[in-house]
Parts: sequence; structure tokens; C-alpha cells
Amino acid sequence: MTIRTLAIAATAAFMLGALLSPAPAPAQTAASGTLHRGRVPVEKDGDRHLAFLATRDALIRTGGTDLVFVGDSITDWWRNDPQRAIFDRYFGRYRPYNIGIAGDETQHVLWRIEHGELDRIRPKLVVLMIGTNNLANANRMSPAETADGVAGVVEAIRRKLPRSKILLLGIFPRAARPEDPLRLAVSDTNARIARLGDERTVFYRDIGAKLLGSDGTLSTEIMPDGLHPNARGYQIWADAISADVRRWVR
Repeated sequence: MTIRTLAIAATAAFMLGALLSPAPAPAQTAASGTLHRGRVPVEKDGDRHLAFLATRDALIRTGGTDLVFVGDSITDWWRNDPQRAIFDRYFGRYRPYNIGIAGDETQHVLWRIEHGELDRIRPKLVVLMIGTNNLANANRMSPAETADGVAGVVEAIRRKLPRSKILLLGIFPRAARPEDPLRLAVSDTNARIARLGDERTVFYRDIGAKLLGSDGTLSTEIMPDGLHPNARGYQIWADAISADVRRWVR
């Protein structure tokens, strides 16, 4: 067999192998047309979803709401005592509608929005904080995936509520020390979602520094479990956003 024949045979074998080999998985980027996991709606808590729809309908019957809170357990637990009294004092006058659910990630919020939780209401302001569970739950999404999921939620809210302002909050700091990998992942995510703020419709605010000590540590006196604020932490949160809420909810 000549050298030329061997070369032709080798080339043919290579091409056949390429055809028979499985294609590489598509990159998980929105730009490629393949959605990040945080952008693919997933149902999680159907019973609470139905309860929120009932709350929405009751609000509509009695005049609607000017202020909506969207998020995970940190938003959900505004309902718990003693922070419930803080919530009522700062935001009760706006007939708030809180659709935070513990454990939710961006994809769960997207499912709930797609299935009506923001339908037929006209709030002046939506306060959104989501993403911490994307970074730390079983899914373990990257900061890039998480930020893209947050962007998906912002887009969904804007589609449903085109006249509403969005107060997008940075994810609260996690873990005791600033060098902790989870703290760094939160910071990376926040740097990415900050770009969503346009100061016209979406207003980004990162109040995380207010929850930290001067050395960057996260005290158990504010977040006993390194994730959820106690009443002191919720007071800091309410104080930090109250001026913005008054500005857009008049």
C-alpha cells in the first residue's frame, strides 16, 4: 500500500470516527440558545402557589397592592415574628403582597410568575432578592448561571408589570468570613446582577455591607445561621430600603 493510499485511509477513518462520536454537550449559555438552569421554569410548591393566587385575588377585590416582595426564605420570613411587626410598620400602608417561598431558586420564581402570581395587579414597586439558593442548594449553580437566572426573573417581572419599578437587591452575604468560597460566590453574582440596574426601571441596591462588621465578618448577632437575618437584621433591611420605597410608592 502506498503512502498516499495510507493517508487517504487514515483521513477516512478519522472522518468516520467524528461522525459516529457523540456531539459535545452544548454550552450552558443564554447566548448560545441553550438556557441556563436558572432560567428554565420549575414548579416547586404548588400549595403555596395556590395560596398566593388567593391572596392576589383578595387584594384585587379590595383595591390592589402598591408593593410586591419577591424572593426566597429571606423574603418569606418577613411573615414570622418578631420581624412581622417591622414589616407592618414600614410597609403595611402599601398593602404589600409577599410571594417569597423558602428554598426557592430563580427557576421556581419564574414558574410562579408564569403561572399567574403577578397577573392582574399593578404595583408601583417590586422588591426582588433571589439567587442565594441557586449558589448553595443541591443544584450548585455558578455565579454566571445564577446571575443569568436573576436576569430572567427581572425580565419576567418587566413583561408582567411593565409600569412597575423594580428594586433589585444584591444577595445578602453568607458565611462568617469574607474569604469563604460561598461569600466570594455571592459577591461575584452581585457584581454581575448589578449590571441589570438601569436607574430608570430597575434600581440595583446592595445593602450587604450594612449587615457586616468593619472587618467584613458576618456576626451571628445579625445572621445566627450565616444566612437568615434575625429581627435586628430585618430592621437593618427595612431601614436600608425605606427611602427607596417611599420614593416610588407614593
